[in-house]
Amino acid sequence: MNFETMNIWCWLIPLLVGVICGILGYLIGKSGNTTIDNSAEIKILQDKNAKLKADLEACYKKASASSNLGASAASFAAGAAVASTPFDAAAAKAVFGKTIKQDDLKVIEGIGPKIEGMFKDSGIKTWKALSDASVADCQKVLDTGGKRYQIHDPASWPMQAKMCYEGKWAELFKWQEEHDHGKL
Repeated sequence: MNFETMNIWCWLIPLLVGVICGILGYLIGKSGNTTIDNSAEIKILQDKNAKLKADLEACYKKASASSNLGASAASFAAGAAVASTPFDAAAAKAVFGKTIKQDDLKVIEGIGPKIEGMFKDSGIKTWKALSDASVADCQKVLDTGGKRYQIHDPASWPMQAKMCYEGKWAELFKWQEEHDHGKL
């Protein structure tokens, strides 16, 4: 035997053994019994699904029972859902560290005394009214003040007013801290 042919077999045999072992390892791993794990997971998910269906049926029954109430009870419930959260000056003071008056538009980042006056002159006098106003409506109010008010961006004012109206003082304070004068 030649020394050079022996050298090739020293490389070729381990390479072939490695490839064969790799293929066998893949096939053995692939044929492993994973159906037990999957069937256990499927059983758990089926149980959860059955519980959710039972809960849904209970909700349907409760809803149909409550729909049998008189029209006056339904209209009362609808009115109660629309009712606002009562203004809590103590909660607002606890968050902001100063006294907040109800429907004070100056609490909103970007609104000062002059802009508050412009909004009140245009009929937007409360947090609720400002929260219902569109950004375009707010811009129209600013436009009545002339060019000096064009630098103001009312994009967040309805959202901030809604937080005031709903009494979400901590959320409003956090938003205002994160946005310096309405900017990130």
